[in-house]
Amino acid sequence: MNRFGRYVRGVEAIVEMHAPIHATIYSDSTLENELIHVVTIGPEAVVMHFWSRLTAGTAHPAGPHAVDTVILAVLTRQEGDWRIKALENVTVTDPRTGEPKLREELKD
Repeated sequence: MNRFGRYVRGVEAIVEMHAPIHATIYSDSTLENELIHVVTIGPEAVVMHFWSRLTAGTAHPAGPHAVDTVILAVLTRQEGDWRIKALENVTVTDPRTGEPKLREELKD
């Protein structure tokens, strides 16, 4: 599920959802991820949370800016490799207003 709540299944659908924006408005963007926590739920499965910061460039209609999200991912090991089985990406917002915020802005 992307940060706007769009739910898709399968590699082909995920690529189809992202390819147009990566070729246009996010063509000069960067993405940085920071692991928050890993919970092992078995020898072949983990749940991960991490911060993700998208820094958009001049190709974005709103101009250069940053967006923080929190990602929850479930991974399983298949034939020795870790594979994402489910992933949810949630935009960080001010809980009082719903306005997007960078995570540093929400610290009390």
